[in-house]
Amino acid sequence: MTAFRADLRAALVAALAVVALCAWGAAAREEETGIDRHALVSRHDIRWDEPTGEVPLGNGEFCVSVDGTGLQTLGGNTMAHWAWHSEPLPEGFSADDVPVTGTIERGPIAAPMQDASGHGELDRWMFRNPHPANLGRLRLVRADGLALEPTDVDALSRTYELWTGLHTSRFTVDEVPVVVQTCVHPDLHLVAVRVDSPLVRAGGLAVALEFPYPSSNGSGPWAGDWDRPGSHRTQPATAEGEDFACLRRTADDLTYHVSVGWSPVCRFEGSADGREHAFTLVGGADAPLEMVVGFAEEPLPGLPGFDETRRAAAAGWETFWRSGGAIDLSGSADPRWMELERRIVLSQYQMAAHSSGSWPSAETGLLGLDPWASQFHMEMVWWHLAHYSLWDRWSMATDALECYQRFLPVARQLAEQFEYRGAKWGKQVGPEGRTAPWMGSFVLHWQQPHPIFFAELEYRLRPTRETLDRWSEVVFATAEYMADFPTRDQDGVYHLLPVMAACEQPTSYDTVFELAYWRFGLDTAQRWRERLGLPRHRGWEEVRNGLAPLPQSEGLYVLSPERPDTHGGDHPDAIGIFGMLPPMDGVDRATARATLEHMVEDWDCIRWGWDFPWVAMAAARHGLPELAVEALLLAHEQNRYDERGVNTGGPCPYLPGNGGLLYAAAMMAAGWDGAPEGEAPGFPDDGSWVVRHEGLKRAP
Repeated sequence: MTAFRADLRAALVAALAVVALCAWGAAAREEETGIDRHALVSRHDIRWDEPTGEVPLGNGEFCVSVDGTGLQTLGGNTMAHWAWHSEPLPEGFSADDVPVTGTIERGPIAAPMQDASGHGELDRWMFRNPHPANLGRLRLVRADGLALEPTDVDALSRTYELWTGLHTSRFTVDEVPVVVQTCVHPDLHLVAVRVDSPLVRAGGLAVALEFPYPSSNGSGPWAGDWDRPGSHRTQPATAEGEDFACLRRTADDLTYHVSVGWSPVCRFEGSADGREHAFTLVGGADAPLEMVVGFAEEPLPGLPGFDETRRAAAAGWETFWRSGGAIDLSGSADPRWMELERRIVLSQYQMAAHSSGSWPSAETGLLGLDPWASQFHMEMVWWHLAHYSLWDRWSMATDALECYQRFLPVARQLAEQFEYRGAKWGKQVGPEGRTAPWMGSFVLHWQQPHPIFFAELEYRLRPTRETLDRWSEVVFATAEYMADFPTRDQDGVYHLLPVMAACEQPTSYDTVFELAYWRFGLDTAQRWRERLGLPRHRGWEEVRNGLAPLPQSEGLYVLSPERPDTHGGDHPDAIGIFGMLPPMDGVDRATARATLEHMVEDWDCIRWGWDFPWVAMAAARHGLPELAVEALLLAHEQNRYDERGVNTGGPCPYLPGNGGLLYAAAMMAAGWDGAPEGEAPGFPDDGSWVVRHEGLKRAP
């Protein structure tokens, strides 16, 4: 295997030494708290003996989903937060025809967006581009180049060890045993594979490395278009060595490099069936087949071997599990403790694997493409990242939260285009910040206060001038729009008009959650001014104090004055006003509790994965811990967490459910500002639940 350069090897050794020292310190803390973190995590190792079931192996920025073969023989994608691709523009259009903000409409927002670019084919292109690229796949193939089928994989037994990051698959092909071990490096965008089998040593099985055209097609077991070989290029990037090759991949505006290293007994060659963009690593008779494959925008300077990668992965995951918060429910008498603890542990893993990189996560994370081209939904950023503050892992969110600084110029331009002050945050966007066409793109507003909430979360952890300076421009630009958007009537009342509610029902006005969140956002922005020694903003104060009251009917909060029902549509909006949001002037606690109790009489109105944690947050604040636990465990199709711990509460694997669960569980265990005294105020105190926790932070 090609050796590391001396400096790279020295850096890795030094990093492992630091990891070991941190692990020793964490182990000492465990002795003090009594939580055995290794036992807590390991009892939830993923065991999924389904050949086509995909388990993600990720480091937050880069992820390789592997099927039952330990590779991507039957399905799975290789994705990274930096790898974005756009297909060519429709014929007759140039980049100048694409509006930077996502729309050519001007003037105050008056209706749902109808005309994004003035051209239907360009609108459709804007919705699908850019999209993440599937960087390649690794498959087990026979000597003739044909991949294995699900029926070829027998006697499967596989485990993903959460503590070490090692995925091991054991199975038979043609009644011959095969063992595949797979892991992902914690810092490099690199996957390492070891395959041992008499079939491999005899040349009957090999590993194929193959590349698709990175289209926006999200269907099928692999993302991308595998039938367009002429639309992309795979070229040697450097001279090949005996155990190393580097390939340069180009598809339209995307270029990246694939570095491949292998054990000396192997040989790397073109595919047996002569296909383009396909290569095969053939094993030898003397040792297992080992290979590492690294993906990067530039060629990697060197590659670690399989054993080095495995040790680095183990050290990285041990450091993760020993850091931040932990919740141990093993002492509970309620028989559901194991399932709730499983959801909590596996949600930590899934969010760390998918949603701790340089950009906010898509709903599917790095598993593949979703119905929205896996772009960012700015209203969902809270559900992906807010939990890191309560679990004391804020550093895992900070890079992605830079999106607000990156998108600020476009957000200011969008507000100006609609004749408002400040910055208006888009809805569905890619790394360029352009909002994708959709009827609700600019009337949906509940994403607007999110950056103020994030700023406050960080200030609670780091109450420094540095934090104030980091967020102040974003906070103030956000608040400027929030103060300028409402419409003042003849009685001096400020209305949110027009607005699409969080539940995405038709455009309305004065929707319940948005009115509450507007109050929270403007109140918090004023506190930021005071912390910086600035006077309170009189214009913001006037709007905040003059906001329309939250809509009510028959003693309950309802969706809006023209929609006087509690259920709304896709989400239980009224529940969020006293749960996710803390108490505030203008939100009546008794009415909020009555609304919660009324809504959960019919759980079918609670439909998406993050709705159930939303209920749990509200139930905890209202002193209803039994309901809080019930919400997290309710036997409902949208509240299911599959064998790998991924929430299935959407039209695709749905990570906002996982992030919401972590926020709610931390609240229930560690409490919130003003929570009752005692341990775990969000859990029943009748002895059925014994909640040991450490390292968690209180919620606002």
